[in-house]
Amino acid sequence: MPRTPRAHDRDAGGDPAVLEAKSALRTEVWDALTEAKVARFPGARHRISNFTGAEKAAERLRGLPEWAAARAIKSNPDSAQLPVRQRALEDGKTLYMAVPKLAEVDPFFLLDPEDLADPPRKAVSIKHATRNARRVSVAELDPVDLVVTGCVAAGEDGARLGKGGGFADLEFALAGAAGLISAATVVVTTVHELQVRPAGVIPRAAHDIPVDLIVTPERVIDCRAARGERPTGEILWASLTEEKIAAIPLLQKLRGEA
Repeated sequence: MPRTPRAHDRDAGGDPAVLEAKSALRTEVWDALTEAKVARFPGARHRISNFTGAEKAAERLRGLPEWAAARAIKSNPDSAQLPVRQRALEDGKTLYMAVPKLAEVDPFFLLDPEDLADPPRKAVSIKHATRNARRVSVAELDPVDLVVTGCVAAGEDGARLGKGGGFADLEFALAGAAGLISAATVVVTTVHELQVRPAGVIPRAAHDIPVDLIVTPERVIDCRAARGERPTGEILWASLTEEKIAAIPLLQKLRGEA
C-alpha cells in the first residue's frame, strides 16, 4: 500500500481558523485537479501539483515584458515550474533555485546558463541540480528581477495558497532581508485554471506573499492593482513553530545571531 505523505502544514503556526480554512481549500483544489484528470504523476495531493498545460503556461509567461526584462530569476524547485526554469536557462538568464525545504545552510542552487553539464531541461530538475549548479548562501545571491513561485491555488486578488510548509514565504523573507528583492520585484506563478480562485476566497496571514501575475495555459491575470501591501524582508518569528525552526538550518543560524 502506498505511504500517505505527511501534511506540509503539520508544523505551521498561526491562527487555527486560518490554517483550517487553508487546509480545506487545498483539499478542494486537489480534488478538482484529480477529478478533471489534469494532475500529472505522482498526483495532485500534498504537493505543488504538476499540471497538464504547464509548458503552455511557461510559454505564455515567456512572452511577457516582465520576463524579457529579467536577468536573474529565483524559482521554486517543484515540477510544475520545471518548464519555466528550463526556459530561463534557454533564454540566458541566471537562475536561483531553492534547495527543497531549505534543508541546507546554503539554501539555493545557482544555475549559470553558460556553465551546465546537462541540457537545460535536465539541469533544472532536482535530481540533476547538484550536477549543474553550485550551492550558495543568501549573501552570494545577486538582486533578483523576477520571482517564480508555485501555488496550490492563486486568487485574482494576488492571494497565494501554498502546500502549507511556508517555505516560499521564508525564501522571500530571507532574500528581502538581504536586499535582493524589493517592492518592485515581480512575483509570478504558473497554475492550471482549476487552481484560480476569485478575489477574497483565499485566506491570508501576515507572512503570506501575494503574487503580481498569475499565468495559466489560457490567460494572464494581473493582480497588482488588487494585491495590496507585500511583506518584504522580515522573518515573522512568532508565526514559526519550534519544529519548523529546527527543520531549517538557516533559521537556527539566524536566530542564534539575533
